[in-house]
Parts: sequence; structure tokens; C-alpha cells
Amino acid sequence: MPRKPVLLSSTKARAIWMRAQRLDETEPFGAGPAAAQAAIEQLGYVQIDTINVIERCHHHILYARIPAYKRSDLAHLQSSEKSAFEYWTHALSYVPTADLPYFIPAMKAYRETPSAWFGSVTKAEVSAMTRRLKTEGPLSIRDIDDDQLVDKTHPWASRKPSKRVLQLMFYQGLVAIAAREGMVKTYDLIGRHFGWEKNPRPATERQVTAYLLDRALRSQGVVSLDSICHLNAPAKKPVRELIEARVKRRQLLPVTLEGAEKVPHWTTPAALETAALNPAHRVHILSPFDPLIIQRKRLKLIFGYDHIFEAYVPAAKRQYGYFALPVLVDDRVVAAVDMKTDRQAGKLLVQKWTWLADVGAEAKAAIDVELGRFERFQLQAGR
Repeated sequence: MPRKPVLLSSTKARAIWMRAQRLDETEPFGAGPAAAQAAIEQLGYVQIDTINVIERCHHHILYARIPAYKRSDLAHLQSSEKSAFEYWTHALSYVPTADLPYFIPAMKAYRETPSAWFGSVTKAEVSAMTRRLKTEGPLSIRDIDDDQLVDKTHPWASRKPSKRVLQLMFYQGLVAIAAREGMVKTYDLIGRHFGWEKNPRPATERQVTAYLLDRALRSQGVVSLDSICHLNAPAKKPVRELIEARVKRRQLLPVTLEGAEKVPHWTTPAALETAALNPAHRVHILSPFDPLIIQRKRLKLIFGYDHIFEAYVPAAKRQYGYFALPVLVDDRVVAAVDMKTDRQAGKLLVQKWTWLADVGAEAKAAIDVELGRFERFQLQAGR
């Protein structure tokens, strides 16, 4: 007989998700590069984005979970330890290097069938760039000064044809991003970067499916088919089949979320038993690309908060502001604050503050403390 779903209150669902995201503790990972590595492994990936009105989101996401986080910690993982690498998940992200075999099938697919975006790149251009990297060593697009410049075909494109060649080689798994300075990437041949004597064995389709499910269970606690396969619709059928098999083996429990009875969810017995929120006026100022925020429907379903990303909305139509950040107090999103870092003046500017819930004096005091810490992080020397 099919197992009857466990009814899960919104409060319990939030507690499970907060535990999985490690936002229910002040310092869950410790400090230093090891803490950044542990955070990336727990979350599965940390998204990268170009907007920098405040600190870029990959640093912001890690800072939210590591109070003593330094930008150099992530650089150390990527360029020295090489225990984290960049690749596409639902967006360009940092991923644990141990997970690289699960991305090799996608790299192979790009080699066999390049997307239309890279359609103009020829095999001869790839071969020429490979030879250049072998001869000259790692290169950024700034290092390449002999390109014949062309007109941009897209606002995010480059006038240097070499950039598109390197981007294609990146997606094909021929080069890795060996270092990053802001949004400037340094590329190296992937085998040389990682010191491979032979390429790692690619994961099978079944292993990739299990990886997607396990990653979601670890980082989300309670999952739906949409949350597991965010922007990856082709994966839904095999993931659903694996879920059904694990439910039969009692490794997963079907759950019904309060207020979302028609959307199937699942969790593990361990997550159901251990997650419990300890209210402590714990404050997090989150990036709109934080894993807790990025899946908008899930966020609204579990937290009752409908985040609006308005960077590309005309100013007159914005509700929260250009780059509004959700303010989380324990398990409630109580405000959205649009901020901008004035690096020249050494100030963090509040452009607009929107309260979404009533909070008491203690919570407001805790928010003020966190705002001060957040400002210091934006402006800190040494990075």
C-alpha cells in the first residue's frame, strides 16, 4: 500500500529547510577556507552573479553562514587547493570538485552538440586556443591583446572573439577557470589545472539522477520535484522514479505541506526528527540569489514571502528597490532592504526599507547590529 503522507506544518517545514541551509546557527562551519569548503559542500553549489551594487552574491552567500568569511578563502579553494570549481548548475556556480564527475556528461554533450550561442566557434579556433594555453600558460581575456575586434552581438558579449572560444571550451570541459578577480576569469587547460594524470570517469545517468536528489535533500531538507530539478525539466522523470523507489525502501517519507496539499513533497526520517528551530533573534541579510531565496515559488510556499527581483524593472514600477535583500529574523522574512555600497565614501547606503512584519524592540536591535556587521563586511580591507 502507498504510504500516507505525513502532514507537515509551515513552521516545521521552515525549521527543516533552515537546518539544511545552516541558517539556524550563528557559526555553523567555523572559519577560514575549510569553512567555505564545508559550506559549498552542504549547499551543493554557490551561485555567481555579475551585479555588484553590494558584494557579489557568491561572497555574500558564504558570508551569511560564515561570520569570519574572507574573499581570499574562496580564492584559496579555487586556485590553490582546487577543491572547488566553477560550472553551470541552474546558473554559473561554485561546486565542490569532488562533484565534477556528475558534470562531465554535460561537458561531453557540449562537445558533441555546441549550442547556437557558440555556433560561430570553429574547431580550428578551439585547437589554436588549446595550443596557445599550452605554450603561454593560464590566460584571462585581458591577457589576449591580438584579437581583431568585432561588434557585440549581445550586451554581455565581448568584442574579442577569443572570449567566446574560451567560454565554449569551458562548457566543453576543455578548460577550467583557474582564478577569478571580480568577473575577470583566468582559464587554464583543465587537466593541467587539476593535475590529472588521466581524466576522471564520468558519472552514469543513474548516478547523476541520484546526485541531484541527494544534493537537494542535503541542502533543502524537504523537497519537491520542482525544487530538486530547478530549471532542469528533463531530469524530472528519472528523479521521480528514484523517489518512488526510495519511498518503497522507506528511505524517504512522503509529506504534505500545510497550505500546499496538492504539491507532493518528501523528506528523510532523520530530517523530520532532528529539525527544530530555536528562536534567538538571529538575523541574516540575504542575497536575492541565496539558495533560500532563489526558488521564488518554494520560498512563498514555505515562508509566505514573495520576493521580487527588480533590477531589470523600470524604477517607477519597483516595489522593494533595485537590489532588495530579504531580512530574515529566525524563520521570518520581516523586511526587504535595498542597499548600495558607496566604496569611495566608505558607507553602506540604505536606498529603501520595506517592513513586511511587525517586530519587537529586541529584533530591531538585533537587525541594527547585523546591519553594522554587514557594512563592515562590504568595506573591509584585505578582503
